[in-house]
Amino acid sequence: MSKQLTKAEEQIMQVLWNLQEASVKEVIEKLPEPKPAYNTVSTIIRILETKDFVGHKPEGRGYNYYPLIDRESYSNQSLHKLMNGYFNGSFKSMVSFFVKENKMDITELESILKDINKKK
Repeated sequence: MSKQLTKAEEQIMQVLWNLQEASVKEVIEKLPEPKPAYNTVSTIIRILETKDFVGHKPEGRGYNYYPLIDRESYSNQSLHKLMNGYFNGSFKSMVSFFVKENKMDITELESILKDINKKK
């Protein structure tokens, strides 16, 4: 999977990942104000279906939608794209950037190192 989501698509995916399954109306209820129009959300969900991010099943007179890809898989793919696009594929360069620019504190860095060591 190498498809990227637009900001609006990702916002809807976040809702679907949280709810696991929802109608367009239920998705809209979870979106921040100002609420988008029903047709707008419905169109974005159909686009997500064509990108194979979302599936649907009949529910009453409409449909319920559910994610076909989990949040972790998409996050992992997005992180690799960021790392390859901006840091020449170097995880070390990416982490160094965040430490310098975002002033990551020592406890956050230690936590990351512990997680990495657990995977070894």
